[in-house]
Amino acid sequence: MRKYCYLSVVCTAMLVTSCFGPKSITYLEDMKEDRAYPVMEQQEIKIQQNDKLSITVSAKNPELAEPFNVGTGGTYRVGDNSNISESSASVIKEKGYVVNENGDINFPVLGRIHAEGLTKLELGEFIRKRLIEEGQLKEPFVSVELLNLKIMMMGETSVGILSVDESRITLLEALTRAGGIKDNGRMDKVGVIREEDGVRRLMITDVRSTAVFDSPCFYLQQNDIVYVYPKATEVSRRFQSNWSMISILTSMSTLVLYALLLNKN
Repeated sequence: MRKYCYLSVVCTAMLVTSCFGPKSITYLEDMKEDRAYPVMEQQEIKIQQNDKLSITVSAKNPELAEPFNVGTGGTYRVGDNSNISESSASVIKEKGYVVNENGDINFPVLGRIHAEGLTKLELGEFIRKRLIEEGQLKEPFVSVELLNLKIMMMGETSVGILSVDESRITLLEALTRAGGIKDNGRMDKVGVIREEDGVRRLMITDVRSTAVFDSPCFYLQQNDIVYVYPKATEVSRRFQSNWSMISILTSMSTLVLYALLLNKN
């Protein structure tokens, strides 16, 4: 009888210690094989205050487009990038146009242009039409790029700023680049704080579910803040380390005691 009692103690100790083992993290765990999931159309990123823009104007005659390119001594023809040097391209990116607190940029010759709330394509088309209407260029081509697309990562992931070269980044990609969600992070509660129309909004999604594909925060935008919420029973690293050591010692002591009792009997 005593043997069964001690055996129960051993099993209970091992069961208790196993409860504190690492839990597996699974993204999109409800995604089914060979099932088609619709791709949500990405909304065009709209220009915000403090955004840094690269605006390049080109034309058939490079000399005519030169005054509209900040800090460069050469432009290029449509479809021909060979006439713009690397140094000129780097100067454009280094300077750029910063959208001020009124949502405006100061563009060469044309003066003040309101850029806030427009997409890159809309701003490029607006400048192109102005150049034509005011007789500056006959067939200009205007390219607009966003230079300071960045995402802030907070909470139970690697905290920091993600700089993005392209204008498209998904929530899953941002989490992956930040090292994933930590063991103490809640996969069912990943928040995205976004600035829109002069206010900040919080959107919460569950990255365990394919519903994340339909979330408005699946495609991130510039200056978004991604926050991974901690679990309700947050345990400090020191406590986890101490508990692991205690659990190991307890299990070893229990096994040794049980072996001694068997030999004694």
